[in-house]
Amino acid sequence: MKKVYLLEELCCANCAAKIEKKVAALDGVANANVNFLTTKLSFEADETQVPELVEQIRKIVRKVEPDVVMRELV
Repeated sequence: MKKVYLLEELCCANCAAKIEKKVAALDGVANANVNFLTTKLSFEADETQVPELVEQIRKIVRKVEPDVVMRELV
């Protein structure tokens, strides 16, 4: 299942790269991408693991960029 989130207030390409690398390293994430220009984070994972992974991803985002708000895109 592919999920896409908007990373509001993402202000640094280096931080986007750090977030992408850490999300891609999570167990259960098949593919991860952070596009700094569109401020979108997308990842693929098994549907049953998505809620747990989203919480882990939120923690990663807060640690790298504390001011970023992560919102799911429908």
